[in-house]
Amino acid sequence: MPLPVYADTIRTPRLDLLPLRVEHAEEMAATLSDPALHDFIGGSPSSPKDLRIRYERLVAGSPDPAVSWCNWVLLLREGSRPVGTVQATVSGTAAEIAWVVGTARQGRGLASEAARALVTWLAGRSDLRTVVAHIHPGHTASAAVARGAGLEPTDEQHDGETRWRLALPR
Repeated sequence: MPLPVYADTIRTPRLDLLPLRVEHAEEMAATLSDPALHDFIGGSPSSPKDLRIRYERLVAGSPDPAVSWCNWVLLLREGSRPVGTVQATVSGTAAEIAWVVGTARQGRGLASEAARALVTWLAGRSDLRTVVAHIHPGHTASAAVARGAGLEPTDEQHDGETRWRLALPR
């Protein structure tokens, strides 16, 4: 059985990617409160209470010991404000990643900066071979983030989204 993977703090020029804590829920509920964030991923903004419950599940970890849930809050050092999240679900030799940046901070390259840092962090794990992301075909901003992190679109579809992939060098 593979060893579990735990989120570490990751630093970029503008961001600290901090391992998710339940206490982040209230600030993150405000950061992610714009319904437009859900245009491509579905659902609606979570209340602080609902997000706290979700974060409790995420922090507790996957019920499957062969799967690691790694989640980070993106803290913009300038102003010390949370601006979004990134995540990696690690299973076997693959990691599936995702990202979201609150509407107020979009268009500044923060998602790209965080996704590149996450992919670099994952590439440092000798057991990982592949990074994947699933992106709605109409979500050009997320496609640009994926491409900037080194992922390329494949012909595979999953729940109406395109599977993007990066084979990690070994």
